[in-house]
Amino acid sequence: MDLNTLTIDGARAAVAQGVTTATALAESHFTAIQKQDGEIGAFLTLSKERALEKAAAIDEAVKAGNALPALAGVPVAIKDVMVTRNVRTTAGSRILENYAPPYDATAVARLEQAGAVILGKLNCDEFAMGSSNENSAYHPVRNPRDTSRVPGGSSGGAAAAVAAGMAVATLGSDTGGSIRQPASFCGVVGMMPTYGRVSRYGLIAFASSLDHIGPLTRTVKDAALMLRTIAGRDPMDSTSADVPVPDYVAELEKSVKGLKVGVAKEYFGAGLDAEVQGTVENAIERLQSMGGKIVKVSLPHTEYAIPTYYIVATAEASSNLARFDGVRYGYRAPKTRSLSEMYRRTRDEGFGTEVKRRIMLGTYALSAGYYDAYYLKAQKVRTLLTRDFEEAFKKVDVIATPTSPTAAFRLGEKVNDPLAMYLADIYTVTADLAGIPGISVPCGQTKENLPIGMQILGKHFDEATVLRVAYAYETGGFGL
Repeated sequence: MDLNTLTIDGARAAVAQGVTTATALAESHFTAIQKQDGEIGAFLTLSKERALEKAAAIDEAVKAGNALPALAGVPVAIKDVMVTRNVRTTAGSRILENYAPPYDATAVARLEQAGAVILGKLNCDEFAMGSSNENSAYHPVRNPRDTSRVPGGSSGGAAAAVAAGMAVATLGSDTGGSIRQPASFCGVVGMMPTYGRVSRYGLIAFASSLDHIGPLTRTVKDAALMLRTIAGRDPMDSTSADVPVPDYVAELEKSVKGLKVGVAKEYFGAGLDAEVQGTVENAIERLQSMGGKIVKVSLPHTEYAIPTYYIVATAEASSNLARFDGVRYGYRAPKTRSLSEMYRRTRDEGFGTEVKRRIMLGTYALSAGYYDAYYLKAQKVRTLLTRDFEEAFKKVDVIATPTSPTAAFRLGEKVNDPLAMYLADIYTVTADLAGIPGISVPCGQTKENLPIGMQILGKHFDEATVLRVAYAYETGGFGL
């Protein structure tokens, strides 16, 4: 049995039935990390002592014949924007290089309560700002399918770790596509739930009204298992919704026959790679052959999504990142002669180029004389984008689109062209702005064997239908 290709069910069953132990399973993944991660760069910090302690407790429970929780012994890893008690948490930034938080993020705590074994913290674009994982202050992540290419961002480490067999599942965050786009580039499943479905307590904020936590996994069923574990109201997060969490796994087996699948012309226009377009259109036809009804819809304000996103997100980033000032925690510039010099040098030395760019953009958009012209107008357009989806979902159950306009691009190809990099998120930012759920599921590959993802978007708090459609596609015998 290859312990590094197991699904969540397979890993849990192997431990429960004594085929292997949770300790051996964890050790197998640490061995894979040691062998592969020097080239890929998915991990920033390993939590081996914590992982083996948890694995030993699971093994004791198996020996005692105790009932095992849903994720018992499953090796998982966490994007380094979620705090973990006494484990270094950097957000991919030098400004938090030696920060060890005193508490766990709610999503992390819920995984451990369900028996998951946390291997470590995953590399990401600094403060989750990027689409290629080249903005990490430490080193870029490389795509396991082709190490000359990017894994996507900002959850590039989270996608690469699953794709390379270094973790069974991971947690990422999605502010403008940062779960779904790297999932597409690496050929794995990436699920972004509805805003408010998963607690953001312990997530280092980038843009508070856009940030989502969600899983990256090998299969849609694994995504359902992970989401079922972390979803639900949390009193520590006032934006988490008090909405009942369905049994996502039980919902998977329901037929998709008769479901209406929307196709928006705005997602199949200029800039979409021909291979990606053809592959996604074939995937949509497959859904039709399984009983789904294809319905044309329009999302007319889509063309304004990128400028709207990069005003709202940068404005919120400017506000959120003001806390990193060298006073309370994190990096402090040494040998400064005044408080103002300490502030300036700390932020100049601690933040990378892309973070500085976004802070300046956001501060400008919020400044006196420009607030109404930029931020207020962007919020109004955000409302129009949300209404586009609400109108479309009166006609359809889900909307199917490409996840990204291209497959994984080469390292260095877009890093010096911010606008080209920002446009890589053109099909994903709309869902974040509207707060709706979405998933990327592998649907084929290019002639160069690079994965292509299909994105499925759903109504607010209807992750169950999104997962059901993705599962039907995945188990229909096609895809990667």
